[in-house]
Order: sequence, then structure tokens, then C-alpha cells
Amino acid sequence: MPEEDIHHPHDKLFKAGFSDPAHAGAFLRSQLPEVLSSRIAWEALQLEPGSYVDSQFRESESDLLFCAPFGENAGLLYLLFEHQRSRDSWMGLRLLRYMIRIWESWRRNHPDAKRLPVILPIVLAQNEGRWGIATRFRDLLDIPPGMEEDLGADVPDFRFRLIELSEMPFQKIAGTPEGILILRVLKADVSGELLGGDVWDESLLARVSRDVFELVLRYLLSRDIDMTTFRRKVKSIQQAEVRKTTMTLAEQIRQEGLNQGLSQGRQEGVSRGRQEDVIEVLEIRFGEIPEGLKTAISEVQDIDHLKQMHREAIRCADVESFTRML
Repeated sequence: MPEEDIHHPHDKLFKAGFSDPAHAGAFLRSQLPEVLSSRIAWEALQLEPGSYVDSQFRESESDLLFCAPFGENAGLLYLLFEHQRSRDSWMGLRLLRYMIRIWESWRRNHPDAKRLPVILPIVLAQNEGRWGIATRFRDLLDIPPGMEEDLGADVPDFRFRLIELSEMPFQKIAGTPEGILILRVLKADVSGELLGGDVWDESLLARVSRDVFELVLRYLLSRDIDMTTFRRKVKSIQQAEVRKTTMTLAEQIRQEGLNQGLSQGRQEGVSRGRQEDVIEVLEIRFGEIPEGLKTAISEVQDIDHLKQMHREAIRCADVESFTRML
């Protein structure tokens, strides 16, 4: 997923795990009432392309849309992942916007359809404490007293499922081993338990695929954890295979970080050398140059631009014409 990077580790971990219908379906199935869950063909669950979130919320939420048979008809499950910590009383209104976008997209892709598919909206919150927000859209409407029954059929209404990780005990998180571990990690990140036993449950780690385990380790190492405690935790793992895998992946991630740092350092070193060359040429030709100009040259990191500046420093008639080139 190239659009996700280290600056959005929550989204990257969430999407990496739950874009897989097997992981998403196993968890969602455990969260829905049996009377509803039993009518959904989970084995046919498919991920739909696209995202429907508002641009201003892309730093704090991401979404996944799935399609599956609901009884005899096709239905949609919309999973909105919220990693904002504070409660949002207007979540229902935001969901309504997203659902309308989904329906509009569906109509464009199915121009001959006579009806819209059902959307089952679900919010997964990586919250700090219980939100206690209304999960029924009608509760956001200021219906005049005494008119609730009369207006009931004339105002929009729907309910969304709110799953709050802060309210869910670690051991109650259900699904595939990969899905369980990812949600435990996301929950533990908020509660400060990333190095706790619920994340480092060896019976769980032994059943998780290597790819997902690597993603989890990358997430852990991107967070503010105590590295001494982390190393002690790894060494204390009892299952030899799990311990070996953890050490191997942790060392691989550490080495990648070192290589990235060395590469960045080399790039910065080349840039500094080019900057000094430009300043030296200007001082040889025109004597001492203004400190502001030195600062401006020192802020340029692009090698090609610095090469161009070096040529201009050799050719320019005076400092002023060089400055205009900047």
C-alpha cells in the first residue's frame, strides 16, 4: 500500500491485516448478533476498492468496504477505523456522508440497478476511554417534543455498530490469530501495554504468519517503547522458534534503519559539499558574501539544483544576479 507510510503506522497496520477478508470477516462475525451474522455469507466476503473518508480526517481514520451476499441479495459492510483518542458525538453524521458516497459510487458502477444495496456501517475505535456517543442517527435530530411518532417515518435514520477497543478485554478479542494480534497491539498502544503479556502471548505469536508478525514488530519499533525492556522481553520468550523469528526480524528491521540512516547521511554529506563549493566560488570571485545568502544556499538539498547554482556562481556577473537566480 504505497499511500501508507511510517507517518501513519496505525493505518498501515490496520489495513495490512484487515484488508484480508479472512481476518476482517472472522473479527466482524464475532461482533455482530447471531441473527444477523448467520445471514451473511462470510466465505464470499470481498474487499472493494476505494476510500470514502473526508480529506480532513485522513490523519485520524481509514476505511475498508466489503461486499458479501446478505441472504439472497448483495450487501456491503463498511468498516471505519478511528484512531482519534477523543469522542466525536457527530460520528453518525460523518458516517451518513460516507454511506452516501458509497451508494453514489455503486450507482456509477451499476447504472442498470433499480435499488441500492444495504450498507452495514461499523466503527472500530482505537480510543482511550468510553465514548458514550449516540449510535443511532435519529438521536442527533432535534425532533420537537410530542412529534416523535408523527415524524418517525419522515426523517432519515440508521444505526451503526460501535466497537471500542478500550472497552474490550484483550482476551475477548476474537478472530484469526493475525487479526487478534493486530487489535491487541492497537489497543495496547493506547493503554501503554505494548510490552505486556497480552501482546507477547506466545501461544498467539506461534500461530501468526511471519508477514503479519513482521508488520507488528515494525509497528512496535516505530512507537515510543523502552528498547532495554523490549530486548529483555524478546530474550525471555520460551518457545525457541518464536524467539528466533523475533530476533531475526528485529535485527533485520534494525539493520534497515541503519542503512537508511547511512544513505540519508551520505546524501546530506554530498549536499553539504556542494553547498560549500558554491559559497567558496562566490567568495573567491566577490569576497565576503552576506550571511543571509549563505543561509539560503545551505538550505538547498537537491543535488541537481546545487550543480546548477555552482555553474551560475562561476558565470554570474555579480552577487546580485546570482541571488536573483535563487
